[in-house]
Parts: sequence; structure tokens; C-alpha cells
Amino acid sequence: MNELLGSFVRALLGMLHPRMLWLTVLPFLLTALGWGAALWFGWEGWVGAAHGWLSHWGWTASINSLLAGIGFGHVQMVLAPLVVVAIAVPLIVLTVLLLIAAISMPAVIRHLGARQFADLEPLRGGTLLGSLLHSIAATCICVLLLVVTVPLWLVPPLFAVIPPLLWGWLTYRVMTYDALAWHASSDERRIIFRTHRVPLLAIGVMCGMLSAVPTLLWASSVLMIVLFPFVAIVSIWLYVCIFVFSALWFAHYCLRALRRLRARHHGTDRQATQARPPGSA
Repeated sequence: MNELLGSFVRALLGMLHPRMLWLTVLPFLLTALGWGAALWFGWEGWVGAAHGWLSHWGWTASINSLLAGIGFGHVQMVLAPLVVVAIAVPLIVLTVLLLIAAISMPAVIRHLGARQFADLEPLRGGTLLGSLLHSIAATCICVLLLVVTVPLWLVPPLFAVIPPLLWGWLTYRVMTYDALAWHASSDERRIIFRTHRVPLLAIGVMCGMLSAVPTLLWASSVLMIVLFPFVAIVSIWLYVCIFVFSALWFAHYCLRALRRLRARHHGTDRQATQARPPGSA
């Protein structure tokens, strides 16, 4: 627990470094330009498609009639945009996460490796291809779980529990690999994955809960949903900042765990050497 909190404080202080702030720029620009264009040119078409899709379901007509009967008929107007937002937000978060893992995490590792972990020999147990395949596999599993659990997002309080758990698990799987790819060997990475699974998942879930904060922008009122293409730009910047902080948190925790693992290993080797009888081969 002490190491979990200690790495959190170090990551928080690290976010104030100009280099870390600079690392938010490129992922933000790429995500904002891509999703900004998609939402700007496709918003009306997507809302129309969602409205057509909803109109084919009998249960939506029943819900609309119920809402109109109790004086909430205006809610029908935002149901289709709400569906579009509910689908777009996880995809935006996923895009930001993958860009941070591909662009910002290597820079974070080089920055920390040169300043605070210069004593760690880089064994390069991970590769760019390995990181890509690992991220794709974890993303596919997360998207599958996302699709399966979407109906539950409309049920309180599951809408506040399921997304952080999903993003937490995905963040933990993706960022732990990338945090250790340069310095740890394959065996060391597997050991840390196994022995530190609970605190690493806890970091992922807490970062997933932080990533829910930008969602409050568009969920705060009906007007924010109508202005979602604009609100999404601000949300993307917040997502990028949160995931860069997450990269720092995972990097601090994982590299310190690697340092302790090697210290124990070297201590065991020294004890074995001292215990060896004189003259033995």
C-alpha cells in the first residue's frame, strides 16, 4: 500500500514536469483531429441511424409512451444522441489509451530511466510488435466485454461500476507491459504481472475512475449532449492528461517493483555463493 501511494505521489509531481506536459500534445492533436472530424461530419447521420435503430424496437416505444405520460416527453429527443454518445465515448477513450501507450509511454520510460532508474539495466524483454499484439489482444477482449455489458450501463448503479472496471483492466494490461518492455526481461515481466496483479489492477481501476471525470461534462445536462462534438474536444484533452498521469503511475510502480525483484535475486545469488563450500566447483 505504501508503494502504491508513493508511486501515486511521484506520478502526480511528475505531471508538473514540462516534458510530461509536452507529451500530452501529440496524442491530443491526433485524437482531437480524427474524432473531431468524424463527429463534425457524421454527427447528424449517426444520430439519424440511432433513431432509426431505436424505432425498430418495441420496448423503446413503450418507454417513450411512459415518459410522455409522466411529463417527460422531451427526453425522447435526446435518446438517439445519448446512444451515439454512449458508443462514441468508449471508442474515444480507447483511441487515447492506445496512442498514449504507443507514443507517450516510451517517452515516459526514457525520461524516468535517465533520471530516477539509471541503475536498472535495460534487458529489453518486450518489443514494439509484442506491445502491439498485446494491446490488440487486450483491446479485443475489452471491446467484447463492452458490447456484452452495454445494456447494463442503463441500470443504476452498474453504469458507474462497469466502465471503470473495464478501462481499469485494459489500462492495467496495456500499460504494465509497456512500462516493463524496455527494462525487464520476459521472465521478470511475467513475475511482476503475477506477483503484483492486485495493486496493478487497483491502479488501473483508479485510473479508470479518473477517466470517468470527463464523461461528466456531457452527462451533466441535455445541452452538453447536443453540443457533444464540441464538448468531446475538451474531454479528449482531459483523457490525454489522465492517461499520461496513468503512464507515470504505472512506470513508477513497475520500475520500482523491478528494482526490488533484482535486488532480491542478487541477494539470493550472493547468499548461495557464500554458502558454497571452499574448493567446490
